[in-house]
Amino acid sequence: MPLLGSAAMLLLFDVAPDAVSEHDDWHTHEHLPERLAIPGFLRGSRWVVTRGQPRYLVLYEVAELPTLTSAAYLERLNSPSAWTSRMMPHYRAMSRGLCSVVASNGLGIGNLAYLVRFKPLAETADSVRSWLLEEVIPHLPARRGVGSAHLLQSAATAQMTNEQRIRGADSGMDSALLVMGYEVDALSDLVRDVLGPQHLERRGASVAADGQYRLDYILTHAEVDA
Repeated sequence: MPLLGSAAMLLLFDVAPDAVSEHDDWHTHEHLPERLAIPGFLRGSRWVVTRGQPRYLVLYEVAELPTLTSAAYLERLNSPSAWTSRMMPHYRAMSRGLCSVVASNGLGIGNLAYLVRFKPLAETADSVRSWLLEEVIPHLPARRGVGSAHLLQSAATAQMTNEQRIRGADSGMDSALLVMGYEVDALSDLVRDVLGPQHLERRGASVAADGQYRLDYILTHAEVDA
């Protein structure tokens, strides 16, 4: 299983254009190390959009779902640093999912990713899940240009914290499919032929957003701990 742990936090957001440069410095040098120092946080990665929206995708891989509602994590969220407090007002349209890892197939993390967020209709939820778990995801890592595929499903509700109060309340999400690879055209072909919004909608799911991303920065707990 390429994702580390049985749960993940997925964040999607924009940043005010004039704050992008400082945001990336802060996120790299303070925010990611701060988060990866929390017990149970295993790896964090920041991705920047190449097609679609929003600009940023951030993925935290964590040991288990309770990590994302732990006292240590909430203490961090309720005690933002001065730099964090300065950056939070620049965030725009934050969506945050506290997710269980339903499936994680393949090996490694590529430098490119495709993400589609969706919500099955009540009457099609079982059939959409079966289609993804049995017919789609197991076969994706063997495709040219693809390395791994992951299905995430929201499994907990994020509490209101001081960080949220500064930037504004976050939106939630239902389900997300994240495919990682190394070739742009291969991911584009995958979207067209297998799992783009049109395919999910035909199966009975409502698509919230999709986009292609490039890896911008990655950090592990072991590096911070060392």
